[in-house]
Amino acid sequence: MRKYELMAIFILDEEKAKKGAELLRADLAKFGAEIEKEELFGDRDLTYEVKKQNRGRFVLYTINVNPGKLSDIDMQFKLNENLLKYLFVKLDEKKAK
Repeated sequence: MRKYELMAIFILDEEKAKKGAELLRADLAKFGAEIEKEELFGDRDLTYEVKKQNRGRFVLYTINVNPGKLSDIDMQFKLNENLLKYLFVKLDEKKAK
């Protein structure tokens, strides 16, 4: 298992953002990922329009996951209609502790 940061941007609508976050957590759990921390970064303007949206709700997750499962998680995230964008960043082993 490796430690990653996952930045997710959800549709701004309260109900859709909540549903999107629930699906994201369920997808991570399905592939054996452990969420260490979940931090709301707030609602912000997007640099460019994504899925006809100009603003999004940013949430930062710190997760532990098997690197081989990232491609499966990526495929599952693409099915989440309420998730606008996401990015996995591998944390440096020295900084992750």
